[in-house]
Amino acid sequence: MTIIYHDEHGTLDALNGKTVGIIGYGSLGRPFALNLRDNGVQLMIGARTEQTAQIALEDGLSVRSVAECVAVADVVVLMLPDDVMPQVYLEQVSPYLRRGQLLIFGSAYNVTYRFIEPPPFVDVGLIAPRTLGQGVREQFQNGLGFQSFVSIGQDATGQAWTLLLAVAKGMGALQGGAIEVSFEQEAELDLFVQQTVLPVLHHLLTSAADLLLARGYPPEAVFTELYLSGELSGYLQQVASSGLLNTLRTTPLTNQYGMASRLERFSDVKLERLMEATLKEIHSGEYAREWAREGQDGNRRLNAFYRAQDKLERWELEQQTLDLLGRSDDM
Repeated sequence: MTIIYHDEHGTLDALNGKTVGIIGYGSLGRPFALNLRDNGVQLMIGARTEQTAQIALEDGLSVRSVAECVAVADVVVLMLPDDVMPQVYLEQVSPYLRRGQLLIFGSAYNVTYRFIEPPPFVDVGLIAPRTLGQGVREQFQNGLGFQSFVSIGQDATGQAWTLLLAVAKGMGALQGGAIEVSFEQEAELDLFVQQTVLPVLHHLLTSAADLLLARGYPPEAVFTELYLSGELSGYLQQVASSGLLNTLRTTPLTNQYGMASRLERFSDVKLERLMEATLKEIHSGEYAREWAREGQDGNRRLNAFYRAQDKLERWELEQQTLDLLGRSDDM
């Protein structure tokens, strides 16, 4: 039976006298650190750049180099992008690890596919939020917390779970429920959504936009109706709270009938087979090897994708709509 941990399963007392080192002060590292700080946890930031070091100092946190942070901290939390983490780990983390430390990852990717292999004398854990960094901070501040996946991949001390749940509690990762999964399950579920649900949604929205634009509907109305209004995201937010079927039942009857009567029309055996094939690539490690080759090749395929997209009129029309709506383009 799946275990879901809540606030009562963790105690901050387990962190008394211990220092938590956050490696990386970006989109996830910063909100995690600020949440821990607000809960009174003794913190240290291992900054990779002068810019992030300055931000951490302005937030009132102690800052060291990555190596110094790893050497001093009792708990080392790696909050770096998956593509840069192996090199940083090899050069600035691994040489300074000591017996009995807890090494926590925010993503199971590198451990699952063996781009990082922690030594046998440290505990290895996972705290993977199921929201973006902004949500980590905002949902902590509003008292709701956020959902997360947690795991212990290696328990060298016999106390890994106690310390991991203490850190998770300090981060706010237990308030919304922390689901215990394996490292492999977290990595594979994350990749599966990225490579099936999001591409299908992207294709669906762009195909719908192209069809409506070709039929003469105003671009401003098309993009607003499809996604810029926030109606779609609002629906999905309600789904996150109540589930798919319960949310459908709250919509007007014409919506409910439209869904029920047209759902089978879009059922596609080919799509199901493609999802199965994608999951197989993920599980076997084929995708991880492909992504490693892409990085070695300077992201050639990814860059080619963006060059092709930049030539499409659709995105010019979308930007015009954003400008007319007064939306900023500062991402």
